[in-house]
Amino acid sequence: MQVPSVPRSQFEGRAWSRATFTGRADEYFGIWIVNVILSILTLGIYSAWAKVRRKRYFLGNTYILGRRFDYHATGPQILKGRLIVFGVFVLYNIAASIAPPLAVVIGLAVIAAVPILILRSLRFNARVTSYRNIRFDFVGENVGAYKAFMLGPIVSLVSLGLLAPVASHWAQTYIVNNLRYGDRAFRTTPSLGRFYAAFVPPLLIVVGSAVLAFFLINASRIQIISSNGESSSVHGTAAVVAVYGFLLAFVLAGLLFRVAVHNIVWTAMTYDEKHAFQADIPQRRYVWVALSNLVVTLCTLGLMRPWAAVRESRLVASHCAIAPDGEIDDVIAQAKPAGAAVGSEFVALEGIDLGI
Repeated sequence: MQVPSVPRSQFEGRAWSRATFTGRADEYFGIWIVNVILSILTLGIYSAWAKVRRKRYFLGNTYILGRRFDYHATGPQILKGRLIVFGVFVLYNIAASIAPPLAVVIGLAVIAAVPILILRSLRFNARVTSYRNIRFDFVGENVGAYKAFMLGPIVSLVSLGLLAPVASHWAQTYIVNNLRYGDRAFRTTPSLGRFYAAFVPPLLIVVGSAVLAFFLINASRIQIISSNGESSSVHGTAAVVAVYGFLLAFVLAGLLFRVAVHNIVWTAMTYDEKHAFQADIPQRRYVWVALSNLVVTLCTLGLMRPWAAVRESRLVASHCAIAPDGEIDDVIAQAKPAGAAVGSEFVALEGIDLGI
């Protein structure tokens, strides 16, 4: 169904309130290190409870309009989903050993089920998240999930990435337009043209790096011939530099497109068609934070991961804002009647988080 666009001009003159993240690296380090140690000692079983502790910490330290979010999932719920994944993995490996054709069937079945698994994960995570004691919900259907998470990637791959903005547009609008808070809906109406405008710079980076890598490798081949084979190691070095340079450019392009899409989707988003959202995450700063976080985490063998996670969360939160139409207490009061529809009993029965 085509979602009607809400003119952004109607939100002019409103007071915008930015989100804040109050978590601290030293505080989260204590949670993180215990999670790591217990997950190792229990051969990964505790990782389900570790995820609950991590999500509660980050959501519990994310505030908007003076109130924080809450996370209500439990370790057994997370563990149930992971045991299902582990069981399928074991079954696939047994089938691969004794009946390869059956393994192919299982593999294809898993691939075919990916959109459904993503849908269930989105639904579960929405229903175990609350704000001011009202749960979120996700009402997406299977057909939309297959379009967003199966057809989209196929279209992007077949077109050699040229239709990636189309696939991203399908996925983002499917996720947001099926998200609910109480009985009211979120809506986002970004134009496809804005997705393509955000896609051009990353595309130029990838194409430019590919061309540069091609010429670098070929230049080293010429050098090998002119030096009678004595510089063969230079050719190998050039090839390695070219490959890693291209991979770095690909990651850089992905980060740029990711943050651009986030800004576009949030800025086109409304709640109940009258409460506006906005995001203005600086692309260069986000890329710098993401890449430097990765380098610092690798150089410290993972010990600085809590610092990196808190740093990124603080950046993202500080550049997301909401402009409610009226007092927030009035907004919440309107959303309350549907709160019982996604109560904890229904969540426990329906939700399986597969960690997607």
